Amino acid sequence: MSRVAKMPLTVPAGVEFSNTAGRISVKGAKGALMFSLPSEVEIKFDGGVITIVPASIEKSPALSGTVRATLNNMVEGVTKGYERKLNLVGVGYRATLAGKKLNLAVGLSHPVDFMVPDGIVIEVPTQTEIVIKGADKHMVGQIAAKLRSYRPPEPYKGKGVRYSDEKIVLKEAKKK
Repeated sequence: MSRVAKMPLTVPAGVEFSNTAGRISVKGAKGALMFSLPSEVEIKFDGGVITIVPASIEKSPALSGTVRATLNNMVEGVTKGYERKLNLVGVGYRATLAGKKLNLAVGLSHPVDFMVPDGIVIEVPTQTEIVIKGADKHMVGQIAAKLRSYRPPEPYKGKGVRYSDEKIVLKEAKKK
């Protein structure tokens, strides 16, 4: 069995956990998340502690570790939430938020409009910073990657949309 799956998962107070017919739901202060449990994995819930057990030892040891990690992300997401920060680097690069629409000016011939999905909160503290918050770790990371893909950082001047903790190694320009 996976080392990750062997660790029990403690559900903190204020988090509601339910498992009905392979549908797992976790509700907390930051939101509610759903997950479909694979048939190769079983879950035991006793007094605030979740243990993951593979249905068969031969087929699903790795899948049980993945399920445990996903459940841990769900519990952490509904209690603390997840956050990802992006920086816009470049002359004239800016972001504005109007309701549920994020407008990006990133050096393209047209402005980029991005509709913010439900369950995600996007904040624009300054024109060159974007903060993405939500309970679902996967969705927060996916939206950050989608916004970065509109103009990834280029290696010569470093212009583009980058994560706040990302380091860009600049290349040296061609010499004559």
